[in-house]
Amino acid sequence: MRAHNIETLISVGRPSIAPDGSFAVFASSRPDIEANRSVGQVWRIDLPAGTPRRLTRGVADAAPAISPDGARLAFLRGDAKGRSQVFVIPSAGGEPVQVTDAPVGVESFSWSPDRRSIAFVARVPERGRYGTVEGLDAAAEAPRRITGVRWNANGLGYIADRPAHVFVTAVPETDAEPFYEPAPSVRGEGDPAPVRPVVPTEARRLTEGPASHGGAVFSSDGTEVLTVVEEIEPDRRDLRSRVVALPVDGGAGREVVGVDAGLSVFGLETAPDGALALLAHEVGERGVDFVAPGVGLWLLDADGLRRLTDAESIDLGEVGSHLTADGDDFLVQHRTRGRIVLLRVSRDGELAEVLAGDVEVAGHAAASGKVVVAVATPESAGELVVVDGGSARTLTAFGARAAASGIVSPRELTVAGRDGYPVHGWVATPEGAGPFPVILQIHGGPYASYGIHLFDETQVLVDAGYAVVYCNPRGSAGYGRAHGRSIRQSMGTVDFADVVDFLEGAIASDPRLDGDRTGVMGGSYGGYLTAWIIAHDHRFAGAIVERGFLDPASFQGTSDIGTFFGDEYVGVSSDDIARQSPMAVVGQVSTPTLVIHSELDFRCPLEQATRYYSALKRQGTDAELLIFPGENHELTRSGQPRHRVERFDAVLDWWRRLLPTD
Repeated sequence: MRAHNIETLISVGRPSIAPDGSFAVFASSRPDIEANRSVGQVWRIDLPAGTPRRLTRGVADAAPAISPDGARLAFLRGDAKGRSQVFVIPSAGGEPVQVTDAPVGVESFSWSPDRRSIAFVARVPERGRYGTVEGLDAAAEAPRRITGVRWNANGLGYIADRPAHVFVTAVPETDAEPFYEPAPSVRGEGDPAPVRPVVPTEARRLTEGPASHGGAVFSSDGTEVLTVVEEIEPDRRDLRSRVVALPVDGGAGREVVGVDAGLSVFGLETAPDGALALLAHEVGERGVDFVAPGVGLWLLDADGLRRLTDAESIDLGEVGSHLTADGDDFLVQHRTRGRIVLLRVSRDGELAEVLAGDVEVAGHAAASGKVVVAVATPESAGELVVVDGGSARTLTAFGARAAASGIVSPRELTVAGRDGYPVHGWVATPEGAGPFPVILQIHGGPYASYGIHLFDETQVLVDAGYAVVYCNPRGSAGYGRAHGRSIRQSMGTVDFADVVDFLEGAIASDPRLDGDRTGVMGGSYGGYLTAWIIAHDHRFAGAIVERGFLDPASFQGTSDIGTFFGDEYVGVSSDDIARQSPMAVVGQVSTPTLVIHSELDFRCPLEQATRYYSALKRQGTDAELLIFPGENHELTRSGQPRHRVERFDAVLDWWRRLLPTD
């Protein structure tokens, strides 16, 4: 796979299934270099074994959801100004009708049980900001007064001046006459306005005030909308959430889950009998304990609030995880040893596998005994699978395009570390007899993991002639909570040992790997550990430190998670910070280092990179700095496709200079 072959990586989003199980819909997405953006459409497939067909022709249609009667389909599409809005079409296909007109776009939505309304979440900007006044440039906006402990978010920017609110709007019939923009007119002041259809319909706002809201789901009887309240704290960070129920007809809401429950809530799902399921985790007495949090399934019903899954062994915290109600049960995504499997959880807490094996489940839906699942596999970035009667069938073949570009299958490996701890990972090797120079890759997080899915970062390096070694050291997700919490306030200890020991074990396991020619690279926490390694181990010909967490001291006042991340992972005392800080040991680095960062990264801000790079240059260490304009922390995953290709070009150029291959 070459850098430009990222265009073949087609992912499949969360599917939706008709109430009678007769068909399903999903959205595809892929990078397009010419368009320099991600593109995708909504597809329909008849179950159990139909052929997928494209339903929409938008540039980047996403998040389809079938109405409760199966007759219509809602999805997100950019309007004429590029703002994400809800559109509706007949479920068999047809001309889309715009439903919302949110000033800065819609974030999420859900159907009402009677299919007449949609609840949605959209940010409401202050007047005079974010294009609400035509011609007013952002540089000419009024100053922002900050009084809370948070003010921005990666990928978004400032947050206090555009809180996310909950709305409800009627859904027009798909055969209704469309909206026509009026032409300029010299109509007199007293003349009546012409009568014309008004689409989108006017939405009713259910929330007010400075707090934001995450997600919106209807109660089973359709009289309330439930949402998670996200407030900006005045003095200190508190990750505890509140869940409120808002009457659809207006009026004061009621608190369903309060901060006294001590939960940070990520997702909601209502069951047909009115029970409320939550994806959530406990945050400790101080309300900020998020290290290997043990995200699980919680249920609120007539018996009160209780946890259904084990915090120590079941991990439902993968980014994008959600819940599906299936009768009295719930479907959840469990992260384990580089896989994400689909489990069924009963109200007694009993678990059953729905779909397992070499898959990473990205989304799911269920109806009438069928389950449709979006997955990534070692051969594909995205496919749709149906599970019917206990058997699974793959309905799409998007991976064929990637396969044609040339991919290798990594070899799974477990290495005993220096203290006997088993370190699990993979080795991807070019075809041929070698010897091959070796690149050690380190993932971000740290509570994240490498998985079995088709990974462009690895494939491009292998195509260039490098063997790639990557693992999930202690601190990673998917190996139990104790594994994840083992580096809390001990960063750069057992995690450092694990990745180095895995590298040595991988080299020892295959004579084609050249242990005398090695490089190391990583992003985010992987950037942290790369910087830490090259300060303590000088075997590497070169290093790439990308979007790194490099100085815990300055991170506190600059990162969007600085109010709690460093405190929990590193500690608060100056001694603890220095003991685990790459900046504190930068003077020990002699390895040539390429520092890569994005200009708009608010997770690991640009100053982390520039200060580290400057220190390397001042001491005479060979170093280069590559900064991507307009990108944030997600450059390698969802950045502009041209920037992603240019980054690959820079990475390969760096390794060609320091570790030339044949």
